[in-house]
Amino acid sequence: MTQAESIPTENIQTNGVANHNAEPDMAARWSVQSVLKTIPHPYPTTTNSPVSFFHLLERLKTTPRAGWCRFKIHHGESISDHMYRMSILTMMAPSSLSSRLNIPRCTKMALIHDMAESLVGDITPVDGVTKPEKNRRETEAMDYICNTLLGKWNGGLNGQELKEIWQEYEDSETLESKFVHDIDKMELILQMLEYERAHEGRVDLGEFAWVAKNIMLPEVREWSVEVLQDRVKLWKSFGKEPSWPKEVKPEAPQAP
Repeated sequence: MTQAESIPTENIQTNGVANHNAEPDMAARWSVQSVLKTIPHPYPTTTNSPVSFFHLLERLKTTPRAGWCRFKIHHGESISDHMYRMSILTMMAPSSLSSRLNIPRCTKMALIHDMAESLVGDITPVDGVTKPEKNRRETEAMDYICNTLLGKWNGGLNGQELKEIWQEYEDSETLESKFVHDIDKMELILQMLEYERAHEGRVDLGEFAWVAKNIMLPEVREWSVEVLQDRVKLWKSFGKEPSWPKEVKPEAPQAP
């Protein structure tokens, strides 16, 4: 999850995976095996069946997105909630984009891009884990998923496809991966606004809005501007002025 880096966080335990800055040497000690030891019912790896992988996916349904936890948003979205809406958003690409994109691949990418968090957890910038260390953990997790759990299924082809699509997202070089990165940010600001609306102005989540600055494709940026304008109107209805990251607050929408 993308977050501002200046806000302190408590050590949140999610689904058996510590988030992630309890001790300075934690990075040196993290491994897939250290996580698997905390799971009451281990995943069999000596079978040709994909059922162990199916069970692993349940952790995506039950692991919360960590950023919202700092604001005491109870029963917030899970990792799979986030990826599901992203996958639907990829299908809504306007023709100016869809004519240049492999949309089915984008949809798969949205559903795969955070799969490593089933074992790694949702690492955020405030957790004190460096980008190289985060990448190491996620790569190790995807190797376990794609090779250990799925390596014997269907000749290993399904696991290979998952890893290739995940790596494409990580490398962020193709137009498909850039689009899905934008959709990742778009989904975040949608959820930000929805939580603020649900809490009726008692929770200001403005620190998350900065991701809108990093949306690259104009079609997705247009969606984000609409959401941020809706945020202006929402907080005006509360009679309050929310926080805004620098250069993010949109101009007031023109009257029809």
